[in-house]
Amino acid sequence: MVSRVQFNVELDNLNEEVARMASLANEAIGTAVACIVERDASLKPEVERLDKEIYFLEQVIEKHCLDVIALHTPVASDLRTVSTCLKIITDLNRIGRYASDIVESYEVLAESNGFARMVNIEHMAELVVGMVTDATQSFIKRDAESARELFDRDDEVDCLYDINMRAILTYMIEDPRKITAGTHIILVSRYLERIADHACNIGERVWFMVTGERLNLNDRKKDGGSCVNDLQPRREHFTSTHELEEK
Repeated sequence: MVSRVQFNVELDNLNEEVARMASLANEAIGTAVACIVERDASLKPEVERLDKEIYFLEQVIEKHCLDVIALHTPVASDLRTVSTCLKIITDLNRIGRYASDIVESYEVLAESNGFARMVNIEHMAELVVGMVTDATQSFIKRDAESARELFDRDDEVDCLYDINMRAILTYMIEDPRKITAGTHIILVSRYLERIADHACNIGERVWFMVTGERLNLNDRKKDGGSCVNDLQPRREHFTSTHELEEK
């Protein structure tokens, strides 16, 4: 019979692999956003490389999890831990794919005269990278409360997405020439919002792993008013159409 000590070693190795995968996913997000905001074409191949590495690592971790199940036949909380790891890597792989989707907008946004800087894209990216990092840490540290707190932070990302939508639609109405670029910015905002949702998926699975109970869907989101009232856009986050034309 394989010893408990060896099983714990395998769990530690899984923690390291998941942490590595999350680090790559966050790097892909940051690089993808920098690519479209800075209009730096040299970053696009780097995002594609990271996406492939994330996919490869998902396959490695999946095999590792299946080997652990076959060799150690875990039960109860141990089985929940391994099965949660299998689910988390699916979310992280999808996050990597969203980073690749973001850079697909490069060609259009590179010709838009800095349109990507007019909205909260960089701020949204900072928030979602923090969420992915903390979601992964909640798994590694078996911290259910930190996992649950991700849903409150997701509210802020959702609000920024709504604010971006209103701002971008306003720009497109003012100047129909910006409709194509505006559509791509809306897509980028949507991808970032979905990455935050995947971080919450990880948090929900960590909650189940630690507590053995499903997170109450009615308690996942905090009650509150309109996000427009809670998160008013700061003036420096937005640039008027006239100011943009002067750049």
